[in-house]
Amino acid sequence: MDRPSFTVGIEEEYLVVDRETRDLVTSPPPGMWDALREVLGPQVTPEFLKAQIEVGTMKSETIHGARADLAALRRELSSVVSQYGAAIIAASTHPFANWAAQETTEHPRYLKLATDMGQVARQLVICGMHVHVGIEDDHLRIDLMNQVKYMLPHLLSLSTSSPFWDGRPTGLLSYRLVIFGNLPRTGVPEEFVSWGEYQRYVNLLVDAGIIEDSTKLWWHIRPSARYPTLEMRVPDVCTRLDDAMTVAAMYQCMLSYMYRLRLQNQRWRSYPSSLIDENIWRAQRYGIDGELMDFGKGQLVPYRELIEELIELLGPDAADLGVTAELEHARDIVAGGTSAHRQLATYERAMAAGAGHHEALQAVVDELIVDTLHGIDA
Repeated sequence: MDRPSFTVGIEEEYLVVDRETRDLVTSPPPGMWDALREVLGPQVTPEFLKAQIEVGTMKSETIHGARADLAALRRELSSVVSQYGAAIIAASTHPFANWAAQETTEHPRYLKLATDMGQVARQLVICGMHVHVGIEDDHLRIDLMNQVKYMLPHLLSLSTSSPFWDGRPTGLLSYRLVIFGNLPRTGVPEEFVSWGEYQRYVNLLVDAGIIEDSTKLWWHIRPSARYPTLEMRVPDVCTRLDDAMTVAAMYQCMLSYMYRLRLQNQRWRSYPSSLIDENIWRAQRYGIDGELMDFGKGQLVPYRELIEELIELLGPDAADLGVTAELEHARDIVAGGTSAHRQLATYERAMAAGAGHHEALQAVVDELIVDTLHGIDA
């Protein structure tokens, strides 16, 4: 079997906010989308709600190429929307927006989703980050998916950016997955013994008329329906570009490591999806502050210890892929906090300084606007 290319492509979803009110832009101003397409072309697309925008990098041979592309997309997107009195925020929920006030994008796919899913779909005022890594062989793609899903909670913990919902701190660092989990066919996928078994599963749902194609499998990780990639979908969208590249690089390294094990006739031990779901919940709730279960040891281990183990484990792969700095930046995230921590700290500081509840939430939006552009010129 030829070595996978381990190419990288990244998709990010952003929320569009009004610079004056800091609320979501329920309906974009006339001409904004024409201007976006003129500048960004096919790399920018509407999302389910009119207040959302999705961008996608081109396929890159390296993380560094993907970073340059994503930085340009954030920079140019921000420049265009600012001409219409708006800004983008890379956060998986808005601090105070009312989900019921949002409008669905007038596209057949999205309108059908809204009809089929009812209120469950209308609540999807959430944004995520998807990382595609090139795994050209179909059978290897399924094999690595079965193994790497163990580490999805570790990636989610580094990305948390959704501590608020409907104007209130939720007590969770990633509330996005609570909302997203109301859809069918989400969460950690079951284990498939082969590519053929996976295809039979997809065909069964398609033939029954439940889904049109495998893009309606909204798992935390899945074989891409469009590219020869393994698409990881569990993270919140990272507010800072540096953090996003660490999550992407770590995922790339995990796949490289598991391929390296395969060459040695070894593999990462498989565990039931229900156990991995336990760690996903702990990542949603506590993120880097908490503990995840080490299933081999059968005990909870502080995330701060786990990240050191991961950095050591993936070190050779990071060196081979040229992403050692991105991998080691995980330590900075653990030490300084994720976007969720910064949002909560901004809210608490504003309240302590005498701001009202809504003013404090607006201060969080202001912080997110600035933080979304952090590092894009690096």
